Amino acid sequence: MFDRLQAVEDRYERLNELLSDPEIVNNPNKLREFSKEQSDIQETVQVYREYKEAKEQYADARAMLDDKLDADMKEMVKEEMNELAPRIEEYENRLKILLVPKDPNDDKNVIMEIRGAAGGDEAALFAGDLYRMYSRFAESQGWKVEVIEANTTGVGGYKEIIFIVNGTGAYSKLKFENGAHRVQRVPETESGGRIHTSTATVACLPEAEEVEVEIQDKDIRFDAFASSGAGGQSVNTTMSAVRLTHIPTGIVVSCQDEKSQHKNKDKAMKVLRARVYDKFQREAQAEYDQVRKSAVGTGDRSERIRTYNFPQNRVTDHRIGLTIQKLDQVLQGKIDEIIDALVLEDQSSRLESASNE
Repeated sequence: MFDRLQAVEDRYERLNELLSDPEIVNNPNKLREFSKEQSDIQETVQVYREYKEAKEQYADARAMLDDKLDADMKEMVKEEMNELAPRIEEYENRLKILLVPKDPNDDKNVIMEIRGAAGGDEAALFAGDLYRMYSRFAESQGWKVEVIEANTTGVGGYKEIIFIVNGTGAYSKLKFENGAHRVQRVPETESGGRIHTSTATVACLPEAEEVEVEIQDKDIRFDAFASSGAGGQSVNTTMSAVRLTHIPTGIVVSCQDEKSQHKNKDKAMKVLRARVYDKFQREAQAEYDQVRKSAVGTGDRSERIRTYNFPQNRVTDHRIGLTIQKLDQVLQGKIDEIIDALVLEDQSSRLESASNE
């Protein structure tokens, strides 16, 4: 492990030299590539240097115990060693995690698609609850949410809503939301007070950059049509809504959120690129494909990753066995406790896999 850490630190120093080279500075592609590489390993290098410093201090303190010291001085040295030992252990644990290969999509924006599944109007209302929950969480992280397409229902929910969460590391935290979410509550229209169970599915896709997915104009069919739904005077009067069809894959994306056709086309292109990127990734990685299928599922009530129980103010994530009695806070976007637990579980799993290789 320490040979690898030293190699990472050596590479970091080399990148410092390269980023000062006028030839690199004047090459935008190389400058971006090396800057990202340095940023990716910066935390590892910083922790490794702090670890080496703590180890050196511990060795110096231990050497002092061999000298002829009075009782008080020896006690001070031992106290220092007792403080350093847990710090060194903590650094070692962090370094093990930092050396585990990182998901290359973690720093990207995320495109989220929420659909009401089993439960009719109640499922659509729950889809709306989930959208507001993620929007508030994004706001707390300093991220920006852009709606791409929203298919509303008469009762105020969403049959489907697609949106982009723009922010560094958005995918790294929200990718664990991928799957079927179940809600248990008494609908407002239920006069007998019976608890109903409904579901909504959430799909999370990393936003793909143009350099990652090349989509040629000849492979896209473009259609423009009049907007529909709430939207003011421009609705049904201008051909601002767009539909993009990727002919090779058959993937279709529509967007009518903006009054400008150009803006709608740009937003639709982001979703199309992400879906094509996701399709290619799944075809190239059969294991990833299987994981995604089992996570998203069909939206049936029995296929769930998390349950939101209103009568008990309870949220349960079934993948890690986490239950918290804070449903009211969770729906306000305070999902950090759940996400942190999922990230920790993922890190532990990847660390175990790396150790077994």
